[in-house]
Amino acid sequence: MDRTQWQIQCKGDEQLAVRPLDGGEPRLVDDYVRHLVAELREYNAQRVPQARMRLRAALHQGLVELADNGFAGTAVVATARLLNAPPLYEALAAHPGADLAVLLSDDVYRSTVAGGHTAMSPGDFTRVAVQVKEYEATAWLHVPAHGTATAAPQEPGTADTGSPAVPAPGEPAAGRRGPAAGGTDRVGISNAYSAENINVTNVAGAVDARGAVFGFGSAGG
Repeated sequence: MDRTQWQIQCKGDEQLAVRPLDGGEPRLVDDYVRHLVAELREYNAQRVPQARMRLRAALHQGLVELADNGFAGTAVVATARLLNAPPLYEALAAHPGADLAVLLSDDVYRSTVAGGHTAMSPGDFTRVAVQVKEYEATAWLHVPAHGTATAAPQEPGTADTGSPAVPAPGEPAAGRRGPAAGGTDRVGISNAYSAENINVTNVAGAVDARGAVFGFGSAGG
């Protein structure tokens, strides 16, 4: 995504980005949102809950006109209405661990996700009705890393870690135990070093390693 081609209009704590229709819309919905989530997760990792940055995002497409005070046109108005739609606020309130909630207009959803042009499936989105002032439309809600806003609740006493625990090679998941006091309290993940459990994987190209843990050491041990 060539950000140099984006035209930015700031408004308080909001930002309107206008980019040309160049066929890269599926990457905007898919890759850009995924990388934005990763950046937010890294930014928030070392911050107390009150200092976390949590964002709402809305994506729409249409004709945009230049005006004296920025951009104008029905597409700009529709994007602003989507960004301030109640379902986005409700999604962030329902998922306190989420850093981002995204709302796609029906046009964007049908031309990218429903058309099979992204790695996401229609099941990753929830259809919602948006009504803000005089604007009424159907939109599609997605809460990255937490599924849709209607995700099934967790069993009492369990925690949503965002990804399943991965057992060590040759060891069943049920046999994994959390570390003693002083380590992480997430069940199924251990900080204990075990030199005999070594797994070497050779990959080529981009790899989605969200939730993975990597260790590095010298060849001499």
